[in-house]
Amino acid sequence: MSQDSYRRHAPGDQPPYLYKQYGSTLRRAPSKPLVFLPHTLSETSGPIFRPDTIGESDHDLTRQHSGEPQGERIIVTGRVLDDNGNAVRNALIEIWQTNAAGRYRHAKDNHSAPLDPNFTGAGRTLTDENGNYRFVSIKPGAYPWRNHHNAWRPAHIHFSLFGPAFCTRLITQMYFPGDPLLPFDPVLQSVPEEKGRERLVAKFDLQTTEPDWALGYRFNIVLRGREQTPFEK
Repeated sequence: MSQDSYRRHAPGDQPPYLYKQYGSTLRRAPSKPLVFLPHTLSETSGPIFRPDTIGESDHDLTRQHSGEPQGERIIVTGRVLDDNGNAVRNALIEIWQTNAAGRYRHAKDNHSAPLDPNFTGAGRTLTDENGNYRFVSIKPGAYPWRNHHNAWRPAHIHFSLFGPAFCTRLITQMYFPGDPLLPFDPVLQSVPEEKGRERLVAKFDLQTTEPDWALGYRFNIVLRGREQTPFEK
């Protein structure tokens, strides 16, 4: 398999390593030019994910505990596509998020918002033959993050995608339409172009919405090309 199968993103079409308004990039951005190493067999082969590695409730974050979590139930669906619009099959998608009050179930999250005993905030699934995926969850809450004065992160869901090789892992975030915090979020605003930022905002989808049960959102992920989804460095 050629290295071109795992070619890197073109310069300037993804968020920069250093974006001054996003405080933590000042500490983690490389201070010297990157040294690009050739891909070897260990990076371009494996892992292989099979349907039997996914648990029955892994895709449904509302059914992972004995009770139902608090908050607004949502359904998030979409497709994973390559730069030619072809479906990406059997890609492992993992998500993580806050609960409805804006708190992660993580030891380092000291936000004073309450934890939900019935919500862990993590799930995973595989795309099907047509590149489709589906998650059921709770709409996450906004939370303070101390990046600057009165800084709040808008509601969002983190996405991690694994392709057919270790070097194909990509991470991005999905936001919700109409969120008033979007223009004030340095993470989203670090995406260079407005159209790129728009591609990180899910679209409300009435067809996905289930009557009397949950609102539906559609979030397609495009790996390459003019319509590619912005990814985190």
